[in-house]
Amino acid sequence: MRGKPGATLTAMAGKERLGLIAGNGKFPFLVLDAARAQGYDVVVAAIKEETFPEIESHGAVAVHWLSLGELSKLIETFKQQGVRRAIMAGQVKHKQIFSSIRPDWRLAKLLLSLPTRNTDGLLGGVAKVLAEEGIALENSTSLLEPLLAKAGVLTQRSPSEQEKKNIAYGREVAGQLARFDIGQTVVIAGTACVSVEAMEGTDAAIERAGQIMRSLEGGDTTLSRDLTVIKVAKPNQDMRFDVPVIGTKTVEVMRSAGATCLAIDASRCLLLDGDTCMAAADQANIAIVAE
Repeated sequence: MRGKPGATLTAMAGKERLGLIAGNGKFPFLVLDAARAQGYDVVVAAIKEETFPEIESHGAVAVHWLSLGELSKLIETFKQQGVRRAIMAGQVKHKQIFSSIRPDWRLAKLLLSLPTRNTDGLLGGVAKVLAEEGIALENSTSLLEPLLAKAGVLTQRSPSEQEKKNIAYGREVAGQLARFDIGQTVVIAGTACVSVEAMEGTDAAIERAGQIMRSLEGGDTTLSRDLTVIKVAKPNQDMRFDVPVIGTKTVEVMRSAGATCLAIDASRCLLLDGDTCMAAADQANIAIVAE
C-alpha cells in the first residue's frame, strides 16, 4: 500500500535494516545520513562502476560492492542481511547498460524481456524483480522531502523576459522528451533548441550546448548566446528512481557553458547542496526558478 511519500519508512523506523542501492554523486550519502538519523541500520549495495569510495566510511552497518550487472548478487546480499525495504539513490549512467559490463543470468533475462531499454523500463524491471523476491523499492525522496525544490525564484536574480520565453518553449520540448523517457533536460537560446539530453546525461547536454555556442563565435548570428537550461520530471514520474537532481556541479557546468538560467519542477527536483548551490548561482548571476 502506498501513502504519503515518506510515511511508510518513517512509520517503520527503528532498527529495521534498510537497503541502499548507491549510484554516483552525493545523493546516496544524503539518504544514508537521513536513514541513520531516523534509526535505520543501513546496508549499502555500492555499484563498483559508479559509487564514490567514501561510502565505505559513512556509517553504514555493511557495504557490499557489486558490479552493475550482478542483479542476483544484489538480491542474495539483501536477503542475507535481512533487508526487506530498499532505496535506490544516485545516478547510474544509462550508457553503462551498453558498455562492457556483463549482466548475470537474471539481468540478462530482464533485458531480453524489455520492449524498450529506456530508464523507466530498465529500473522498473529491476524494481519488479526485487518485489518478487520480497524486497520493496521505496521512493528515493522518502527521507529527503525537505530537499525538494520549493516553488518560486530560488536565487537573487529572477529570469529575464527572454529567459522566461526560453523557459516556456523549453518546457514544451522537455515535456515531450520526458514523455518518451529519452531525457529530462533541454537547453534553449533565443527560443531555439540548442541541445537535448539523451543517454549522455544532463551535464553533457549542457556542455554540448556551450560548445555549439562557442562554435558561433566570430560570426554573425541572430541567436542569443545566453543559454537557458530546463530540467523537468517525467509526466508520470516514478519517485523510486531517476528523480531530477541539481547541485553545485550543475551550476559549475552551466557557468562554463555560458548558461544564465535554470528552470526546474517544484516538488519533483532535489536540491542536493541547498544554500551552497544557490550561493554559487548568485555569484555566477544565474537565475534558478522552480515552477
